[in-house]
Amino acid sequence: MALEPPNYEILDEETTNEMLKVFKGERDGWVLVGPKKWLFPFRYTKQGKGFYNFKARPDDTWVLSHPRSGTTWTLELVWLLSNNLNFERARKEFLAERFSFLEFSMFNHPEVTREFVEMNKGDKEKEEFCRGLSVPGYEVVEKLPSPRFIKSHFPFSLLPGILDTGCKIVYVARNPKDVGVSWYHLNRAIKTQGYVGDFAMFWNFFQNNLTPWSPYWEHLKEAWAHKDHPNLLFMFYEEMQHDFPEAIKKVAKFLGRTYTDEQIKEVSNYLHIKNFRDNRMVNMSELKECGILTSGTFVRKGNSGGWRDMFTADLDAKANIWIEENLKGTDLAFPYFNNNIDNNCN
Repeated sequence: MALEPPNYEILDEETTNEMLKVFKGERDGWVLVGPKKWLFPFRYTKQGKGFYNFKARPDDTWVLSHPRSGTTWTLELVWLLSNNLNFERARKEFLAERFSFLEFSMFNHPEVTREFVEMNKGDKEKEEFCRGLSVPGYEVVEKLPSPRFIKSHFPFSLLPGILDTGCKIVYVARNPKDVGVSWYHLNRAIKTQGYVGDFAMFWNFFQNNLTPWSPYWEHLKEAWAHKDHPNLLFMFYEEMQHDFPEAIKKVAKFLGRTYTDEQIKEVSNYLHIKNFRDNRMVNMSELKECGILTSGTFVRKGNSGGWRDMFTADLDAKANIWIEENLKGTDLAFPYFNNNIDNNCN
C-alpha cells in the first residue's frame, strides 16, 4: 500500500510573487511540505507521492546532503571506493549516469523543458536529453539494475524507512555560510533556477527557509540525529578538506573496502580540486553543452572560507546570530570552521 506523503500548503501569494521575479526557472510557484515546511517547486504536487514511496534496496549506496555541501566531490569518492577504483570507467562515463540524482525532475518545469528542447533544436540527442530530465526520477531510478548509486537532497523525513533497508548512506554537511555562497552561485548559473537577484537577497531567502530543500538546519539535524546508525556515515566537508587521505580511509571502512596507502594517494590526487574542476565527467558538462548550465560554474573553488568575499559586516552579523540560535542546545559543530579565523583547509 502506498504511503501518503506529508500534507503540503501553497506558499503565500505575496512571497510567491516576490520570488517569481528573481527565480526565472520556476513558473508556477512553490509548496511547503509537512510540519517542517520543506520548500519545493510546485511540481512536488505531481511527483511528491512517487518520491515518498520510492523503495531503497539493501545493496543501494546513497549520498545525501543539503545542496552545495561538497556533494559532487563525495559522490565521485564514494563511487570510486565502491567500484574498486575503476578510474577508467570514471574517466569515460558522466558521474550523473553513474550516480543518479533522484529528484532533479521536480525542478524541470514543463515550459522550461520546452525552452531547453527548442534551444537545442536540430540535435536529436540533446533534445532527447533535455526531455529526459523531466521524467520523474523515481521511475528512472526504479528501472536501474543493482547495485544502484543514488544522490538525493531530500531530508530523512521525506525518505521514510531508508535507514532500515540495509543500504549504505553517506551524509555530507558543510557550514552554512559557504553553503549559502555556493548555493547562490549555482542558482544563478542553472536555468532550472534562473536566479537573477543579488547575494544579499538570496541569503535572506536562504536564511528564511525559502530556497529548495530548506530548512537548512532541520536538514542537518535530522541526519545528525541518526549519526550513530550503523548504515549511516555522517561526514563534514571541512573534515574532508582538512585531511582528505584520512577521510578517504574513513569512507572506505564504512563501505567495507580496504585500500593501500598508495591507492589512497592515487584517489586523493585524482580528486584534487584542480583536477576535479576540469574533469568534464563530474562538472556537469552535459548540462553546459545543452545551455542549461553556465560554463565553468558547477565545481567552483572547493575551499572553505570563501564566504568572506561575499558577506558585508551587517550580513555577517545577521548570519552569526542565526547560526548561534540554531546550534543552541545541540552538540552539532562544524570542525575547522570559525567565523572569525581563517581555517587551514584551503
